Amino acid sequence: MKKFKKFLKWFFIIVIVAIILHAGMYLYAYITPKLQIKSANSFTMFDKDNNVFFQGSGNQEWIELDRISPYLIEATINTEDKNFYKHKGFDYLRILKAMYINITSGSTVQGASTITQQYAKNLFLDFDKTWARKWDEMWYTIEIETHYSKDEILEGYLNTINYGHGMYGIENASQFYFNKSASDLTLAEAAMLTGIPKSPSNYSPLVNEEKAKERQELILKNMRNDNIITEEEYQNALNEELTYIGEKSENNLTTVMYYQDAVLKELQEIKEIPSTFLETGGLRIYTNLDLDMQTKLEENIKETMPDSELEVATMMMDPETGKIFALAGGKNYTTSEFNRAISARRQVGSTMKPILYYAALENGFTASTTFTSQETTFTFANQQTYSPQNYNQKYGNKPISMATAIAYSENIYAVKTHMFLGEETLVNMAKRLGITSELDEVPSLALGTSEISMSEMVGAYAAFANEGYKVKPHLIQKVIDNEGNVLYEADEEKDAILNSSLTFILSNLLTGTYDATFIDYNYPTAVNLASRMTHTYALKSGTTNTDNWYIGYNKDVVTAVWCGYDDNRDLNSSEYKYAQNIWLANMEDYMEGKEDAWYEQPDNVVGVLVNPISGKPATDQDEKKKLMYYVKGTEPTASDPVFDEMLEEDIAS
Repeated sequence: MKKFKKFLKWFFIIVIVAIILHAGMYLYAYITPKLQIKSANSFTMFDKDNNVFFQGSGNQEWIELDRISPYLIEATINTEDKNFYKHKGFDYLRILKAMYINITSGSTVQGASTITQQYAKNLFLDFDKTWARKWDEMWYTIEIETHYSKDEILEGYLNTINYGHGMYGIENASQFYFNKSASDLTLAEAAMLTGIPKSPSNYSPLVNEEKAKERQELILKNMRNDNIITEEEYQNALNEELTYIGEKSENNLTTVMYYQDAVLKELQEIKEIPSTFLETGGLRIYTNLDLDMQTKLEENIKETMPDSELEVATMMMDPETGKIFALAGGKNYTTSEFNRAISARRQVGSTMKPILYYAALENGFTASTTFTSQETTFTFANQQTYSPQNYNQKYGNKPISMATAIAYSENIYAVKTHMFLGEETLVNMAKRLGITSELDEVPSLALGTSEISMSEMVGAYAAFANEGYKVKPHLIQKVIDNEGNVLYEADEEKDAILNSSLTFILSNLLTGTYDATFIDYNYPTAVNLASRMTHTYALKSGTTNTDNWYIGYNKDVVTAVWCGYDDNRDLNSSEYKYAQNIWLANMEDYMEGKEDAWYEQPDNVVGVLVNPISGKPATDQDEKKKLMYYVKGTEPTASDPVFDEMLEEDIAS
């Protein structure tokens, strides 16, 4: 009994202290400046020509509460926060109930955030699950409840909430899904839209209509059970057939939303921008988006990709500045918001090889350096063995040049080069080029078995394209607040990291991937594209069981395309054509009407006519001859050794 009395005493003390602190916080909030909720965390995005292509937080389509359908208002309150008009920002009974359910179930199955809390989070906070963020959310909730009426809070919430597919705010969402104002929504439409914000990727009717209908029915059933609607209204709404528009009338592009999401992700990583946007009162974000090229990029995807689960990602960048001006993270944003261009890491296959071969050129290799093309088993650390295979199982069974190895994407040659240089050489070169993904020092790294992001690969290839400079890939050029203060400007300084003579040689070697001169015991990997090319490009493909890449460039642009399945299932042979066709279409569209953007031969580089397969100086007996490039003093001779044969002789002696 004594212990119970002591418990009650401390319990009442804690409750009284909590009440005093709570009241004190509301009093302090009352005397602090009023938060400007209509400008906080709002953003306007501009393309490279300073034209608006997106406005966040619904500012452009803000609609007053008395003009929003009563069905939508009632459905939202009943679904999200039944006691909205009764509490002061926090529903304590609901919090206790949620805690009890989550504790007894052993997992977080129920939340207790009020509309005001969700509004505070949408306006001012990122989504990091930290105690500091929770404290900020609580404080902003108190601030909002203190300075604004319930109707003002609800109006703001409905005008800023995410309804999926990049649609922020009920008016934007209503126009997007049903091509009508939020004032004209029927009960069925209102219930459908109310269900989306909980999980737009699951409950959008454009993503999963079955799940969306189930949630709509649940919302309508709760409204009927709570006597908000009648049985007749419930039945009529359930039976109403909905027609979804699924596009903005003024902008048909769906892939531009991938670009917008990438901009927002980059914005969060810029240290100069406050973690909350309270100080900025709204942001104007000037991006590098080329809307014309983005339109063509989307058209190329739509015209090329099959109607299946096969996905695509593509990115286009100016190698001189690092400006990413077109991007798609999937086939269609309305069906999948996952941005594969910036958020996925995939095996890059043979697109890793140009990084290896640049390192080889730095270490004394030339276009004519030869290894024998034959089935080989490699022995490495702890007597482990590795037996790579050439794609399509074709081997020359003779010495071949580096130029031929690049044209055919020879795996045996690549691994021999990798092992000859030392496995750390490729890792170090990749890091020098800006690749931050974890790379294992193993023989298979030369064949691209590590997973790397598209932006990392595009950044690495940019150093080849711009003749040796490291640039930072970026979408945002400048950020300004509503007062005109420049908060951030992109730093486009370039760091010299490569030898321009060697990048010239490598870029010319990468034209061999579509050069018919190399046809011998095998075919260049992209020779089928040659007849459709109107400009000169450096190009490398990458093929694994699950991933297909094409990355190529000239002085003006670097373009990468990836195709594969999100669940890593194997590609079939007919699915390896899509990436190359999209890549070529993007490059040709960008270069249309432009002169060839190729490279001038450096003074210390000479051209030599050689047999392309052997790499030896051409003779009158050679049917095929090709001009290849060498740093002066490294030109090939007829007696140059075959590296692996030379090593075998050394071992034997």
